[in-house]
Amino acid sequence: MGNTWILVANASKAHLFLNTGPRKGLRKLKEFDHAASREKASRLVTDRPGYNKSHGNGHGAYVPQTDPKQHEAQHFAMELARVLDHGRATNEYQRLILVAPPAFMGLLKGHLDAHVLNLVTDSFEKDYTKVPERELSGHLEQCIYL
Repeated sequence: MGNTWILVANASKAHLFLNTGPRKGLRKLKEFDHAASREKASRLVTDRPGYNKSHGNGHGAYVPQTDPKQHEAQHFAMELARVLDHGRATNEYQRLILVAPPAFMGLLKGHLDAHVLNLVTDSFEKDYTKVPERELSGHLEQCIYL
């Protein structure tokens, strides 16, 4: 059957679990913490926005293209995608299950390599990062026999 990795993540925290087969349960492999995603947006930006000149008497403030919190979430999604790609390249898993809230799921899938996406058998758009391991098993039993 092979190894299954289960990534349970949100924009600031992630847990990577391993299931080695039926009735083997979940084993936590690693925890990831991205504290910058929990910071206030004002603390993530060092300067105030600049100004731009326009034709006529007025001028406007420069608005960044991406929200600082969104930018940090993208960095975290890229970090997790690198971990998943490394695991695939070293043949540490043959099946992948992703669990993340809808917005972060989109970011994460956007950074995943096509080879990793081919190994994703199930995905749940839920935030289970604060759910205890025993309860998590109950949520996942429909796609993996624990």
